[in-house]
Amino acid sequence: MELRLEVVQVPVSDVDRAKEFYTEKMGFVLDHDVEHIPGMRVVQLTPPGSSASIVIGTGMTSMQPGSLEGLQLVVPDMESTRSELLRRGADISAPQDLGGFLFAYFGDPDGNRWVIQEIRPDGAVSSAS
Repeated sequence: MELRLEVVQVPVSDVDRAKEFYTEKMGFVLDHDVEHIPGMRVVQLTPPGSSASIVIGTGMTSMQPGSLEGLQLVVPDMESTRSELLRRGADISAPQDLGGFLFAYFGDPDGNRWVIQEIRPDGAVSSAS
């Protein structure tokens, strides 16, 4: 048996605003933006380097906008990733060292809360500030 998590729904109130946030500020790649049936718009976005995507849209979920929390984006270098996201205009918290791993946090325009986590193959963490 093979089970791969490849797409996660993120509940948003304004699809175009969220699409702009994820593509412009977070650098996600727009995979598609289609209306499959009237009232069901599906916008799929993939973080750079990821094999998993998110989907935002209309007519797909009963989750309340802003109710998602804890999705993690894993990065090899917190300092350079955070610098790039700040340059793009994203509001990313300062990194915290939580037992050898660095974590930083951000929210989308609806308040869905995300975590950026740095994991180094050798177990060392960088000196992000």
